[in-house]
Amino acid sequence: MESGRLVFSHLMRQISAYEVNQCVERYRGNAGARGFTCYDQLLAMVFAQLTGRESLRDIETCLRALDGKLYHAGFRGHIARSILADANEKRDYRIYEDLAYLLIDRIVRLDPVTGGEHLPVQEAVYALDTTNIELCLSLFAWARFTRTKGALRLHTLLDLRANIPVFVHITDGKVFDVEAMDHIVWQPGAWYVMDRAYIDYARLYRIETAAAFFVVRARKRLSWQRIYSHPSDRQAGIICDQTIRLSYYEARRAYPTRLRRIRSLDPATGRSVELFTNNFALPAHIIAKLYKARWQIELFFKWIKQHLRIKAFFGTSQNAVKTQIWTAMITYLLIALAKTQLALPQSLYTLTQLLSLTLFEKTADFRGFISQHYKQQIHPQDNQLILL
Repeated sequence: MESGRLVFSHLMRQISAYEVNQCVERYRGNAGARGFTCYDQLLAMVFAQLTGRESLRDIETCLRALDGKLYHAGFRGHIARSILADANEKRDYRIYEDLAYLLIDRIVRLDPVTGGEHLPVQEAVYALDTTNIELCLSLFAWARFTRTKGALRLHTLLDLRANIPVFVHITDGKVFDVEAMDHIVWQPGAWYVMDRAYIDYARLYRIETAAAFFVVRARKRLSWQRIYSHPSDRQAGIICDQTIRLSYYEARRAYPTRLRRIRSLDPATGRSVELFTNNFALPAHIIAKLYKARWQIELFFKWIKQHLRIKAFFGTSQNAVKTQIWTAMITYLLIALAKTQLALPQSLYTLTQLLSLTLFEKTADFRGFISQHYKQQIHPQDNQLILL
């Protein structure tokens, strides 16, 4: 006789019924539900993300094939393509946004098991960047980017200690990168690492006044005046380390205090990078290492685009698209939370692939089940970059 829970049930148990009900009641998500609740919708969308379903009909067909196991997985409503389409169209996407932030809060409260060892500072370090998702303008008319193209933009703040997105802002393609900075609450003492698209002196000064630190790559042809030159460590790749002030009146009015300019050389590529920061205490080579850690957010964007369904959508309305993106984020966070809580040695990619094949198998011990099915072996010369 089989005992235990379905693997899918083990994964979804990390979100309590109380937390789900709070988010649903906040936006009256189950009003007129007629049996197919928001939790049923969440289960169906997470199932679609984990198993790579390509359409609503695909979701319906696969779930009906598992009809005898759906009750044990948590489904209570009738699964139909039209019902799921209506739910994605009409139920407020903010239900799933709030659920995602609940999971984020839970993960960042835990000690991260991976991701933090490569950082040269003990404080929280965040990378801010934006990625585009191209859309067909004739189908997604609300997501106008250019006259002939449509696009979505995911403005993301990634916690580099745990590789967890702590802030996601979804806009159409016309919104500039720097505008996302207006929606972020800057954490005192934390570090924010950004590319040159985020050079906006008034917004950077808000980070300064919040007692936080930033490292941002400088644009070309910026005008500044050198006040003082600090000793530079050429052996560590530091070409120059200077205290500067901005030259133009408008720039000085927006950022009235001094900045630190660091020019570092990457010995692997031979290219130099010019950085601005408001921190004058840390050695210059540590600042350069912090900026180099920004590459983790590029890996995050690459990972979610390759392994989650956020480039092709089940619906065309703005609410349906945002619902799918937020349920994709919930899927990512559920796996990351399981990995963190259970100290699973497998990579996030490996766990995703294992779950896609074993969702409806039963196990009493989720951690033992994963370890039994896969023992990670990394070749000593393997140089493949691994996110989580």
